Amino acid sequence: MRVSGMTIPGEKKVYVSLTYIYGIGLTSSKKILVEAKIDENTRVKNLTPDQEDLIRSIVEKKYRTEGELRREVSSNIKRLKDIKCYRGIRHIKHLPVRGQATRSNSRTVRGNKRNTATSGKKISAQKT
Repeated sequence: MRVSGMTIPGEKKVYVSLTYIYGIGLTSSKKILVEAKIDENTRVKNLTPDQEDLIRSIVEKKYRTEGELRREVSSNIKRLKDIKCYRGIRHIKHLPVRGQATRSNSRTVRGNKRNTATSGKKISAQKT
């Protein structure tokens, strides 16, 4: 089944496979299913074409997903960088934006640079 340009897995339950769409989490997927009056434990492969169309229409009307949402998020970050506010500067420097400590953590933002440090052992002198 395709929803907003994404193929969602057919073997999983509907509420889980809807979360494969960027911009839809567990809470939103359950709200969509309540609105469509579909049992959340139903598998995607067992949905009727009418139910698929109903889910598709709800997602397209009420939720910003995939490309549109990614564009909006990236434009928001670009705006912060352009006006050079604190958060924008943190984005530019690849540091945590939301107040986290950086002395020992923040490896996901800064990248794993631990492998570049040596153990401190000097290489023995070469024979000449």
